[in-house]
Amino acid sequence: MEKETDKGSNKEILHQLITFAVKHKRIMQNYLDETGVYQFQHRLLMEIFRNPHVSQKDIARTMDVSAATVAVSLKKLEKGGYIKRETDEGDNRLNKIAITEKGNNIVEKSRKIFESANRKVFEGFTGEEKSALLVLIKKLNANLARMEDEIRARKGKD
Repeated sequence: MEKETDKGSNKEILHQLITFAVKHKRIMQNYLDETGVYQFQHRLLMEIFRNPHVSQKDIARTMDVSAATVAVSLKKLEKGGYIKRETDEGDNRLNKIAITEKGNNIVEKSRKIFESANRKVFEGFTGEEKSALLVLIKKLNANLARMEDEIRARKGKD
């Protein structure tokens, strides 16, 4: 087992990662406030943009949220003119979601915000540093995925 120094301790590394994530989320929300769309609504718009005519059920599954949460936000987006719902011809119970021109404008504005923010976040990083960071973060995420699997397995046994 490795001996940890204060600077490279697991606790300090995790603290820095969490601090980064919190700051990034707060800063991005501040930038995205300029679009006039709330954070979850924004995520929905981006998902609909990536998957035109996606169903409400598929959105909930992909985003790992309840159908009710999606329904409430979609209703607000529809009322704001960002999306429109079309009944599925094969199944009247399904609504296909389509993004409107107003919604597309928000997505485009958001893309520019993300591109600018990403450039600023990685200012001063070399390509090698970014590659190394990516490898390390993938390792962390793989460890977290294993932990999630263990939790699911344990809950399944209870």
